[in-house]
Amino acid sequence: MKRVFSFAAVLFLLAACGNETPAPTNHDNHKAQESTPAPSTPAVTSGNAIVLNGGDDMKFDQTAITVIANEVVKLTLNHTGKMSKEAMGHNFVLLKPGTDINKFATEAIAAKDNDYVPTNAAAVLAHTKVLSGGESDSIEFTITEKGEYPFICSFPGHSAIMQGVITVK
Repeated sequence: MKRVFSFAAVLFLLAACGNETPAPTNHDNHKAQESTPAPSTPAVTSGNAIVLNGGDDMKFDQTAITVIANEVVKLTLNHTGKMSKEAMGHNFVLLKPGTDINKFATEAIAAKDNDYVPTNAAAVLAHTKVLSGGESDSIEFTITEKGEYPFICSFPGHSAIMQGVITVK
């Protein structure tokens, strides 16, 4: 009887092993990949139309963008997260080359009523409003001189991580 039990147990285990579902691969697990997008490589945008996403993980999905000088740039910022703008707001602020980002970010903290963009900041070339999760804002601007222009999210504490460069060719 002991042999029959052992044989039955072995058959049961073999049958159970055959019905296992394979563990998901990274390729099957899209949610994990989407929550932390990797920075993109620089590419000239089509017709200077830029879609920039920022989520609750405090990252822009692009940190290097290339546009053509003297052409209108249409930028759409999407807040892909779920948190409110009071807790995890995001904006896009385009700055002049050579701007001290840390100094600007410190000044921006006092400008809550103006979407964290100081009203007297000569360094600001363009900016969106501060967005809550699920919101979008679009702006248009033209950069006439070639060069590298930093951009940041000026929500308090975000600029150290949420920043990139627009290269104008």
